[in-house]
Amino acid sequence: MPVLLAFGDSNTHGTLPMSGRGDLGRLGPADRWPGVCAAALGPDWTVIEEGLPGRTSQFEDPVMGVHMNGRTGLRIALDCHRPLDVLVIMLGTNDLKSRFQPGVGRIAAGLAGLLDMALSDETQEKHDGLRVLLVCPPPVREVGALRGEFLGAEEAAQGLAEQLDRLASGRGCGFLDAGGVIEVSEVDGIHFGAEAHGRLGRAIAEAVQRL
Repeated sequence: MPVLLAFGDSNTHGTLPMSGRGDLGRLGPADRWPGVCAAALGPDWTVIEEGLPGRTSQFEDPVMGVHMNGRTGLRIALDCHRPLDVLVIMLGTNDLKSRFQPGVGRIAAGLAGLLDMALSDETQEKHDGLRVLLVCPPPVREVGALRGEFLGAEEAAQGLAEQLDRLASGRGCGFLDAGGVIEVSEVDGIHFGAEAHGRLGRAIAEAVQRL
């Protein structure tokens, strides 16, 4: 039975669009994109969710905590859940917070570190040939309750999908541009609702089957 690890942030966790900073709504398991992906792949697959709201590709967040660094989280997840057959990484949104001085190059560098970790000889041996799909998150919008944290994010993310496509190709990984499938909610410009999760989950399942 093949096993897939979905590694991401609040949009893998299933956080609903936030009208206020204290909103903690979350979609149910079947409506989150990993659950939709699992249903599309079929009963022979196991999909494990590792979605942490606030997670970055490489930064220890001075507000949310050092555990937001995706490098730490991925290393733990790879050891906790082995053996894995497929790793899906969708990160980069939180790297666009203004406190991280965001830029496409910095985000790509953070994700390159995660890919190198997953593709290292040690990891590949532990997981007997782990395949990786890199997903570029949909473009953010500077609106709503989270706008202050993401000032300048729209400009900073210009060209991100193209950069990550090249990164994935250079590492021999699969790639999916989520921005070609869904859009973020107009409520907070970061998260997306059940319909978008459904479309994304099915698109990721198709991309996994092409690996």
